[in-house]
This record gives sequence, C-alpha cells and structure tokens, in this order.
Amino acid sequence: MFKLRRSIVPPFLFLICAMALAFTSNASGQSSEPVARTSWSAQWISHPTAPLKEPVTLHFKKTIDLSAVPAHYVVHVSADNRFVLYVNGQRVGDGPARGDLAHWRYETFDLASMLKAGSNVVAATVWNFGIFAPVAQITERTAFLMEGDTANEAAVNTNESWMVEEEPGQVLLPRRMNGLYVYFASGPGETLKASDYDWEWATDGTSGSRWAHAGRAMRESINPEAGKGATRGQSDPDTPWELIPDPLPHMAYEKEDPGHVVRAELDAAKSFPQSAVTVAAHAHTHILLDRGELTTAYPRLTFSGGKGAHLTMVYAEALYDEQMHKGNRNEVGNRKAVGITDEIFPDGGSHRVFETLWWRTWRYLDIEVEAGDEPVTLDGLEAHYTAYPFEVKAEFHASDPDLEKIWKIGWHTGQLDAHETYMDTPYYEQLQYSGDTRLQALITYSMTGTDLLPRQAIRALDDSRNTAGITESRYPSQLPQFIPPFALLWIGMLHDNYMYRPDGEFVKEILPHTRTVLDWFASYQHADGVLGRLPWWSFIDWVETETKRDFPSYDANNESCLTTMQYIGALEDAIDMEKAVGSAEQAAVDAQRLDRAKKGVIAQCWDAQKQLFADNAAKDMYSEHTNMLAVLHDVAPKKDQQGIMRRVVARRVDGSDGTKPVGDPPLIGASFYFRYYLARALDHAGIGDEYLKTLGDWHGFLKMGFTTWPEQPGDTRSDSHAWTAHPTYDLLNLVAGIEPGSPGFKTVRIAPHLGNLTHLDAAYPHDKGLIRVKYEGGHAEIELPPGLTGEFVWKGKTTPLRGGKVTLEMK
Repeated sequence: MFKLRRSIVPPFLFLICAMALAFTSNASGQSSEPVARTSWSAQWISHPTAPLKEPVTLHFKKTIDLSAVPAHYVVHVSADNRFVLYVNGQRVGDGPARGDLAHWRYETFDLASMLKAGSNVVAATVWNFGIFAPVAQITERTAFLMEGDTANEAAVNTNESWMVEEEPGQVLLPRRMNGLYVYFASGPGETLKASDYDWEWATDGTSGSRWAHAGRAMRESINPEAGKGATRGQSDPDTPWELIPDPLPHMAYEKEDPGHVVRAELDAAKSFPQSAVTVAAHAHTHILLDRGELTTAYPRLTFSGGKGAHLTMVYAEALYDEQMHKGNRNEVGNRKAVGITDEIFPDGGSHRVFETLWWRTWRYLDIEVEAGDEPVTLDGLEAHYTAYPFEVKAEFHASDPDLEKIWKIGWHTGQLDAHETYMDTPYYEQLQYSGDTRLQALITYSMTGTDLLPRQAIRALDDSRNTAGITESRYPSQLPQFIPPFALLWIGMLHDNYMYRPDGEFVKEILPHTRTVLDWFASYQHADGVLGRLPWWSFIDWVETETKRDFPSYDANNESCLTTMQYIGALEDAIDMEKAVGSAEQAAVDAQRLDRAKKGVIAQCWDAQKQLFADNAAKDMYSEHTNMLAVLHDVAPKKDQQGIMRRVVARRVDGSDGTKPVGDPPLIGASFYFRYYLARALDHAGIGDEYLKTLGDWHGFLKMGFTTWPEQPGDTRSDSHAWTAHPTYDLLNLVAGIEPGSPGFKTVRIAPHLGNLTHLDAAYPHDKGLIRVKYEGGHAEIELPPGLTGEFVWKGKTTPLRGGKVTLEMK
C-alpha cells in the first residue's frame, strides 16, 4: 500500500511522448510549448441527422489501405466532448484535454506500431453528455476531427468519407446518488444495453442500418467548405473551436488491481475477479470489492449469458453505515457503498465487455447482480489506472515512521487529483480551483521537479478573466463562479512558479494579466487602506463560526481586515515579480497600495490589549487566519510575531484539533486546507520546529484507515481532497528544509526544522540533479548537484554550500 507510482508509457505512445518531450523541455530543463499547426484541411464531422447538442454516443470509423507499414503515422485528434481512439481494435488513447472554446486542445498520436500492410480500421467513440456533462466540461456541439500530420497520412482526414453510427447501447445514466445528496459536479454514470450495442462497430465493414456517411458538424452553414479545423487566433474561422496542441503528455492507462472480495453472499464469488463466478437464474446477490486504497481508473467488466439480468456497479470512496456515517475506512461489516453508479443489461452473449467512457474513483466497488431467466457469469474485472504520468523523484524517510506514511499518502492524494487539469476531488467535482491548485502545484514542484501541469493551471485561470479583469475561482468550468480571494491566490501561484522554476519568460508573459486583478481589488480599497465588502463569494476557508456569522466578517463600514491580509500577500508577490521581470512603474503603484493596506489593518484591527489582530475594526471576531497572515506578510512587527504564532498554535500542540474557537479571545481555527499558511507563518516567525506538533489530525487519519486525505473533519463529503495534502510539501520544504534560495531556484536554501526527530533523509528534485540531505547524530550530510550553490541555516548560523557532498556539525 502507498507505493509511489512511476510513469509507464505504453509502447505505441513511446515515440510520440519522446517527440512531445522534445518540444516541452530544453537543455536547461525549462518548459516550452509545442508548435501549433498553422492550418487544417480536415473537417469537423458529426452524425448527419442526430441532434448535435443533446446527449449522444457516436462511433466513427474509416478503413485505410497501406502497401507497407510506415515508420511513422502521426495524427492529430480532437472532439467535443470526448473521444477514445482505436486502431485495428486496439485502444490508442483518449482526449481532448479539457479547455475552453478559445483554447480547444487536440492530441497527437503515432499510430505506426498498430498498423499492418493491407486494410486498417481507424475508429473512435465520441460522446457528448449534454446538460449532464461534468461542470468542468465546456462544449459547443458533438463533433470529431482527425488530421494526418503530413500528406502521407492524409487518408485519415475527417470528411464525409468517414462512416458514423449513433450508439444507443451505451448512454449516460443521469446522476443518481442513492440517498447521498451532496454537491456533485462530476459526470454521470453510464448504462450499457447489450442488446442494442453494436459489438462489431470497430471492425471492418458497416453492416447494419445505423451506419451512414458522416456529415459536417457545422450544419447551419450554407458554405460547403465550412467546418475545417481552425487554429487559435485564425482570421474569420467558421468553427467555434480554436485549436491548440495539448502541451501535456497523455494520461496514464495502466493495468492495476481492481480489488479483492471482502463481502459476498455466494461462496463462489469470494475468489472473484481472479476466477469467474456464475449467478443462478432468478438469483439476487452482491459482491463487494476493496482495493485497499483509493484509485482513479477505468473499470472493465467482462460477462457472459444472463439475458434479462440487471447488473449494477456502485463506486465509493468509503462505506456508509445505516446513519450514513463513514467511520473507519477499513471497516466493512454491514456497511454499504453509495454513490456514482453504472448499470448493465446483458443480452446473453459471450464475453461481453463493459468499460466506462470516463474513469471512476473508488476504493470500494459493489457489484449487484439480479439474474433473469438464465444464469449470468462474471468472467472477470480489470482496472486501468489513469492520472497525470508524473515521475516521482523526491524521497523522504524519518525516525517517526508515520511521517513517511503521511508523506506518501499526501502524494497519492495529489496523484489522484491530477489529470489533464488539477482537481479538488476526483470523485465529487473534478474542478480546478485556484486555492486547491496552488498547493497541488507546489507539491508537484517538490515531488517531480516539473511544471507542465502547473503552467496549464496558471494559463487556464488566466483565460478565465472576465471583462472586469478578475479570474474565475475554477477553470475550465461551464458554470461561472467567482471567489475574489482565489484570484489573489492565482497571483501567488504565479509567484511560486517564479521561485521554483527557471523559466522567467513564462512569468513575464502572464505577469501583465495579474494587474487587472489588482486593479479590480484596488477599486474596493477604502480611503483607510482596508478592503470593503467584495461582490460574489469571499471564501477564505471552510470554517463554521459558533454564531453562524459570515466568514470573513465585516464591521459597520463593511470592511474586512482578513481579506485585506490576502490582498497584502498578493501585492507583495506582484511587486517582487514586477521589479524582476515586469514594470518598475507598476511596482511603484502596487507599493503604494501595499503601504496603505498595511497601515490600514494595523490602525483598524490590531488589538493591543489582546496582542492579536481582529478580523475587522469592530473587534468582534478573531481568527487564526488573520493572525497567521499578519505574521507571514510582516504586518505584525518582528518582535510580536512569535508571541502571536504561539497563541495561534497553542491549542494544536496541546492536543486540541483546533476546529472550535477557544481561549480569550476565541480564535476561529484554520481548516486542513488553510494550515498550509499556518506552516509558512510558523517558519516566518522563527518557530518552524513547532510544525510537526500540528500534524495530529494526519496521524489520526492513519488510525482511521484513510488512504487519501479528506476534505474536512468529521463526516466529510470527500475522502480525497488535494488541499489537505500539503504536508507532503511541508515535510520536504519545511522539515527537511529544502527550498529555493533565489528566484528560478538558481540557488538553494536548506534550513531544517526537525522537532524531536532523531533521523531524517530526503531527496529533492532540481533541474541540475537531486539535492540530498541526511540529518542524524548531530551531523548534516548535504549533497548538491554540480553547478548548484546555496546555504545551510541552522540555529541562526549560515554556512555556504556548493556542488558536491559536505558534512556539517549541527550544534
């Protein structure tokens, strides 16, 4: 359990992945962008008569003849909503990666290894879930596009020579949560009606009445040439999708353990899926499988016979008792799986295969079988893991063995929340939120040393800015949502990239767009420097106040010192970047805003008697959040910072979970998510050794059987929430103490905070190689890759470092 995954590239994708790497990194390890196609000859095609904007599943195919197998056969593919591509019955890959209409991705594959001399069938399943599509899925109409890279591959170009059929046998199953009524933004389940399904669709030939020549997706145009692919920024395109290459590698598709049976009413079922199980006619049974840890994967169920039967597959992060409580995640008993569901209606055929169009998230999988007049056999079950194909380079080991478990589970959480976009949760929402994504990007830098996915996120949120200049809280998203403080965290995300990655040109490209965000906030900055009440949803953290008051809170002048603290942090980050790669004039403007904001919160919200900052000038609410940000951004004087942070952290290190306001004044506690900023503030105040004492909740999660980290305390909705995974970052950056010493990680600063640990060793990825540290027996062994310099800081003493290995005394 908790094995760190290494990326595995299917053989038929190896070449194209190598090509992708050639244009996504240069000799210095900096990321760059793939070159977009400048023109398209292929047409966007669809079914000639099926509704274009209603839910539908389509099959497309074309037979191409080859005199010999080519060395390469590169194609570019896209669809709305999604496609799965096959060649001669073999799965090639899927896509396109999510974006918006102005930034619509296409995927690139080399098909050569799947081709043969003679006839070859190139086929695709394309589906559109319409109004039931995931919130993260933007759409215009059902359509498919494929184009060969050169004239040698032009035979695959989509046009009316392609054949298409509507597939009524595999359709969506509208969300049915079986009594679990919570916010759910992911896609629907699916229904397989085997008697309606075209089981020969991907083979040569088009027998059957459903097949027709494809029609143009842009039916409304009278121009017979309308509907060709259009590049981003093309003059006068006649299609809504502005095509750009997907800069990311293809998502993993790796066979893994689907789970073992932990409860079954049939003795014969206890060896499933290693052995087939037959359910007798008219019998009704459940088979419950447990993977041992959460996954994101494509389930693949093979079944035979059973005409008239009904199979139901329910996927769950955890099991629920009769009161709909989860409890210990390892407990089974009489608990049940509740959640997203697929259903299958067999037709009596042999070795039928059901694989979902979109992946599922589960630890527990309940298969319910209601047999009809004939028995049904479950031949087998497979799972194909999918997520971003990271290569883990970091290492962490410590004298407290639970810390390594916490580190690994945090990374497992981060992996499952990282696909073609970051996701807050892979089960319930699958949305890329700024607040969550900032922490995920930092984990990515620290674990892998790469930034393709973080750059995707920064760009996507940049693309979401509205006419007022503010970014949406999450993107891509078909439903606009604005959380203004998250726009400030987007600026922080760019600054993190500025510090951790060496590509200053990327930061320079995005930086001017941050100015519209800060201009928008400046329009709400009152004369006293404090921010007034903001429109939309001023979400800071997921907390509940004792009196159910708003959080953040406001005084009679509708001012909030808490939101102003986040504004201060964004201004500091912006000024840092503007001075280095931007505009000195803009830096001066931001510096004036910053000075006013700091003076305003000190004048309005510092409580000299309580030696704490209040959340507003009325001084009727106090939070950890306001005080930790006051420390982190030096609003609080240096002489007061340790005292403030010791007040903030006291109830965590004395065993309290910090979820309820206590003390005088009672402080509203930070959630799992916001404790990332708690760690930063402890470090900034010079008491980073207190950090390990704040991990009590994560130690408790281990005892409760969590294999990923939850969204919030108690009966949490989500068992896999990226914002709770930041200890994986903290253990490397704060405890092992490895962090950038200057922008672009040109130098390293190593300042460990070991607490009571007697041993720790870690490895940290850098563009020049691995940084390694080992602390034991009063000594520090530091090894830097050649060409990297930095410093080691311990108890106020700074020692210069350079490439190579050195042993230092820790006194």
